Amino acid sequence: MSDVDDGVSVLRGGIATGMGSWPGVDARESAATVVGELGGLPHLVELPARGVGADMIGRVSPLLVDMRFDGTTRGYRLAVRPGAVARRAHDLLREDLDRLEEAWETAGLAGSGRTVKLQVTGPLTLAAEVELPHGHRVLTDSGAVRDLSESLTEGIARHVAEVEKRLGAKVLLQLDEPLLTRVLEGTLRGVSVLNTVRALPEPEALHILDTVITAQPGPVLLHSCSASPALGFLRKSAAAGVAFDMAAIGVADLDRVGELLDDGRHLVLGLVPTTPPDLPITWRDVAEPGVRLMDRLGFPRRLLAEQILVSPACGLAGASLEWARKALTLATETAAVYADEPESLDFTDPATR
Repeated sequence: MSDVDDGVSVLRGGIATGMGSWPGVDARESAATVVGELGGLPHLVELPARGVGADMIGRVSPLLVDMRFDGTTRGYRLAVRPGAVARRAHDLLREDLDRLEEAWETAGLAGSGRTVKLQVTGPLTLAAEVELPHGHRVLTDSGAVRDLSESLTEGIARHVAEVEKRLGAKVLLQLDEPLLTRVLEGTLRGVSVLNTVRALPEPEALHILDTVITAQPGPVLLHSCSASPALGFLRKSAAAGVAFDMAAIGVADLDRVGELLDDGRHLVLGLVPTTPPDLPITWRDVAEPGVRLMDRLGFPRRLLAEQILVSPACGLAGASLEWARKALTLATETAAVYADEPESLDFTDPATR
């Protein structure tokens, strides 16, 4: 499910990446930092601090085909024609792409065939967050969900093709589904406190998700950093990899993690905290949970180099710029150790730390 260029897979283990969002409002500085720090897998930076149209939902508007969003007091609503919100979202995405292209060229990567990651809100979370013109969530109307998903599918394909052409790069697509568990459980609130949105049956949800995934030309990651990432459901999808917050994985989830690895899926382990911990940490602190995971599941540690990517636990929009940079450094250092010497790591003796 992955392409190869000069012997390097679009989706491969032993590298670091970010989840998407970044602190601040400076698109040029952010793109330069991420491209410079993440030699393994840089990504198109999202800067939600810029406001309307820059958050993970709003920035989907310019990607949609024959659909646009308007703003409401609660978020976004489908609009008949492009308005100020849709135009602003379009301009912000254009700026982000221009700055990424600039940083790519400055780093000498133009035309290199290297891989860049794009993050887009997945169809289930999008349908859960965006409203119909009368105020109900799109998720409450199966026809509207289908139309939105089809528009998103076509728009993402165009987005990927544009980035590949502008950068001369391979693209790894990440679909963000933070509301996946709530969609499946039916815990989303409706238009009133007494009204809830029905649980979306798993086969229906899987069909919607896979329709978007299988239409893309390259591999797709599914990302959920919720407290319960629904790994069993994600395993049934057509995604080549799954990204989650390692701290959210409990004992009950271990079998699902093992099944994903057995299937040959790549895992993006969110190992670096999104805000500074109380005590300073090093790459050893970050690396230990991943190593222990392999040992506990009975998998050879070489899988850390073959199927495991390292990232912050989730987006870094709420972090300081200083910690965001530190988080990328820790992820990169940890991934390098996973790639080079996972068998030699020993966490049994505190003195070795």
